[in-house]
Amino acid sequence: MEILRIVVTGGVGAGKTSLIRTISEIEVVDTDRKATDEVALMKETTTVALDFGRLTIGPHQSLHLYGTPGQSRFDYMWEILIAKAHAYILLVAAHRPQHFRYGRKQLNFINHRVQIPYVIGLTHTDCPDAWEAEDVAIALGLEDEKARPPMIAVNATEQTSVKEALIALVEEFANYSQQTIR
Repeated sequence: MEILRIVVTGGVGAGKTSLIRTISEIEVVDTDRKATDEVALMKETTTVALDFGRLTIGPHQSLHLYGTPGQSRFDYMWEILIAKAHAYILLVAAHRPQHFRYGRKQLNFINHRVQIPYVIGLTHTDCPDAWEAEDVAIALGLEDEKARPPMIAVNATEQTSVKEALIALVEEFANYSQQTIR
């Protein structure tokens, strides 16, 4: 069985756990605990270690999805989870500009440790205060359009939307793999 390890990362409330729950064919393993800090103002529970789900994509291929915690006090898990990842998706809540700096921090952290393909998934794009993709890209420090990864609107609770995001990520992985072979 060929396994493609995908990390789903992003800030608190960006949709990491929801995305994995929406698409996983197995019951998701999670480490959600009652939120006891400022996160409790946004949601009842928060991931403290990881989420894990699986999706079969072919007769001998599957995606293993690992969700990171969104709080910086659990950022040691980023390094653990990204170490053996093949690709990742950074979820950014497009309606929370106060979280963009955190997304930029995650990008820098991961990209300084591993050189793997990734996509940016913009969640909550249907909210009235949501920023346009181009503006989010600039806020994340991705000004160079030619070097920018794909940016995709994702509804983390809608299976079709999640599938489209994962397809884009797998395509990035395939393109990256072909380029490194040359």
